[in-house]
Amino acid sequence: MRLTSPALVAIVASAPLTAQVAHQHHPPASAEEYARVLNDPKRDAWQKPREVVTALALRKDESVADIGAGTGYFALRFARHAGTVYAVDIDEKLLAMAARDAPPNLKTVLASPDDPKLPPSSVDTIFFCDVLHHIANRPAYYEKLLKALKPGGRIVMIDFHKKPLPVGPGLDMKLSSEQVDNEMAAAGLRKVKSFDFLEYQYFNVYSR
Repeated sequence: MRLTSPALVAIVASAPLTAQVAHQHHPPASAEEYARVLNDPKRDAWQKPREVVTALALRKDESVADIGAGTGYFALRFARHAGTVYAVDIDEKLLAMAARDAPPNLKTVLASPDDPKLPPSSVDTIFFCDVLHHIANRPAYYEKLLKALKPGGRIVMIDFHKKPLPVGPGLDMKLSSEQVDNEMAAAGLRKVKSFDFLEYQYFNVYSR
């Protein structure tokens, strides 16, 4: 599994995980090729990054961790509105692309597949976009996320609806919104808000 940024267009779609390449019949040959897929301008039409950022209503003193940030599709946008942004990924080359010309409040974090490597009580918002189904032992991963979350913090999940869609992974790879709700509940989190403006994805917010 490789964590990187959110999105592959057409047969794939968003992907804060380099593992997202598994959605294709053959993975990109290099980080550069993968970056071109992730940053394809066509993605904006269905990912609606501006609307996502607006919905999050980030504060200037807020710290945000983008799990599987890849080339920084969302992390760079968050950095315009938040105090500190952690771009978390396990692909060093993609993180280097995210850091290139990034503002000083964006910090890259080289993680491992089973550990986001975030400092304790350091983050107000933990953000996932099309990444969660690549994490093998999610209950253990949630425990590490909760240690990084500040009191009153939130976890944001954007992922594809579990049904046939023109973008995104195969049906067998998808997690339904209900399944994520149940996993969050088991981790001690409850859904406090959801948005329905994304055509292909659910957009849920959870807190303790």
